[in-house]
Amino acid sequence: MFSRSALPFLIVIAASIGVGGQQWPHYAGDQAASHYSPLDQITATNVNTLQVAWEWRPNEKVLSEWGTRPGAFQNTPLMIDGVLYVSTPYNQVAALDAVSGKELWRYDPKAYEDGQPANGQGFAHRGVVAWRDPSTRQLRIFINARYKLIQLDAATGLPVPAFGQGGTLDLSTGLVWAINKKHYTNTSPPIVYQNLIIVGNGVGDRLTYKNDPPGDVRAFDARTGKLVWKFNTIPQRGEFGNNTWDGGSWQFTGHTNVWAPMSLDEARGLIYLPVSTPSNDYYGGRRPGQNLFAESIVCLDAVTGERKWHFQIVHHGLWDYDPASAPNLVTITVDNKRIDAVVQLTKQGWAFVFDRVTGRPVWPIEERPVPRSDVPGEASWPTQPFPTKPPAFESQGVTLDDAFDATPALKEAAQAELKKYRLGPIYTPPSLQGTVVLPGVWGGANWGGGAFDPETGRLFVKTTRSPGIFKMERFEPASQAGDRAGEVDAEWVNRTQPGFIDGVPILKPPYAHLVAIDLNRGEIAWKVPFGDAPEVRRVPALQGVALPERLGAIGPPGAIVTKGGLVFVGGNDMALSAFDTRTGREVWRHVLPRQATATPMTYLAPDGRQFVVIATGRGEDTSLVALAIPRNAPGAAQ
Repeated sequence: MFSRSALPFLIVIAASIGVGGQQWPHYAGDQAASHYSPLDQITATNVNTLQVAWEWRPNEKVLSEWGTRPGAFQNTPLMIDGVLYVSTPYNQVAALDAVSGKELWRYDPKAYEDGQPANGQGFAHRGVVAWRDPSTRQLRIFINARYKLIQLDAATGLPVPAFGQGGTLDLSTGLVWAINKKHYTNTSPPIVYQNLIIVGNGVGDRLTYKNDPPGDVRAFDARTGKLVWKFNTIPQRGEFGNNTWDGGSWQFTGHTNVWAPMSLDEARGLIYLPVSTPSNDYYGGRRPGQNLFAESIVCLDAVTGERKWHFQIVHHGLWDYDPASAPNLVTITVDNKRIDAVVQLTKQGWAFVFDRVTGRPVWPIEERPVPRSDVPGEASWPTQPFPTKPPAFESQGVTLDDAFDATPALKEAAQAELKKYRLGPIYTPPSLQGTVVLPGVWGGANWGGGAFDPETGRLFVKTTRSPGIFKMERFEPASQAGDRAGEVDAEWVNRTQPGFIDGVPILKPPYAHLVAIDLNRGEIAWKVPFGDAPEVRRVPALQGVALPERLGAIGPPGAIVTKGGLVFVGGNDMALSAFDTRTGREVWRHVLPRQATATPMTYLAPDGRQFVVIATGRGEDTSLVALAIPRNAPGAAQ
């Protein structure tokens, strides 16, 4: 369907991937996942002069011949040497001129020919990774498109023949067991250390059958594609942690994968993995035990893949509370002691903070009793880890006081609905009655992660405050259909939408926040409602009802922070906003023609202007929007 033109252009040869501070050479700005830029051309005093400089459209369509549809445009581009590198929902890669947005080349891996991914959300891809060959100085771009790892020449967009087979590796081979490759996918970019390209993988949560795809993390030689090391996230026989999978469940339990971005301490050669949930997300009767390294942060030696330390954030997970974002590598000062730390944000609404070398918690983490499951065959874990600092940055658990309360009648109806279900504190498990869980599967924090300001020690997090209703139902194999065909798990969960009365949310707003966490003190510096929910305002039952100015935009994209004192965030809102880092005041809001579906980025273009770029939209209506201060505006580059 798509054509690719290979238009060569000049690549400036440099000693590294990009000039730090002016470019955006990694998915999160750097491999520490800071989402920080030292650019300060745009400030609170001139941000209101930002205007759209250009838009670029992927122009992807529903393809009936393959049964596919593009999903949300979730990409955060790279900018290296005046060129943006973008991945599209259909896993295409495009190179764009950083000043004009002109398309220089496009590569199409034809990922749609394997049909729709089994993830329920359509095609999506969040970013590529760049590597400069130290021997030739040539820049390469890697895309992990479903089960393929592809290396492209950054100058032409053509596959590099020396890598793998004609530029491509088949990632579905060499795992702990054979898999259906169409059930193996990727949405987050790999990570590069020296001459290694390190990859995780994604598996659709709804795929719950014996020996579904496992989460092996692997490092390949960036020149040749040869396997260098492999880390089994479900420990196999004789490996540390194998005894935490009772009943031999380590032999057939899949997932436990690293679908979220990873982060890297380049100076120390340490890589940090946010490892996700095992299969099934909500029922662990087939996988009794603590289940290492599921729902853990794991630190590995990037050269060898040797485990250095780990911390399991959820034992025997039942809530889809996988750590969904790259751990933030930060340097903070706690009690006059300077600490190189790593912060793992969670869907639960916590920031777990560790010494990044030793894995010791910066503040105590306590094992506390939690409610037990009443589902037959389930042996939920009796305790879970609770950080003592920082406090939770989003609401946890549900009571009747949380009911939607815009009017007395609506509050009464919402409370009546809540009384049908099991309610309780954080870690109240799924039940046959149905449990209202808060945070739900989107968090808390999600793949957008946090943005760290090294000057203030603050971590900025766009949150979601949206519940889920987890009702366990007896699994009947004869009723399998569609995406559930072939499943063999004993129970499954019906994730009811958390609304009532034709779309009125069951809980009161706000449904999202922007939060500043002071990591030096372990405190919340400020917390403000973020974004709006036009779909809620359109609900017929709410017409004429007074609602808050900001209902909150539910969604996973995150924020970036700049030396100019601004936090830029779209976060699934219908706008891109800028907030003052000191106070949390929204100083600018630019309404977009479609939803802001990605984490933004910023760079200094060759013409001297600072740009802010964000991907928007889903399906066939998507675009990459670039904003800059006009050249004739005060404070703009001339």
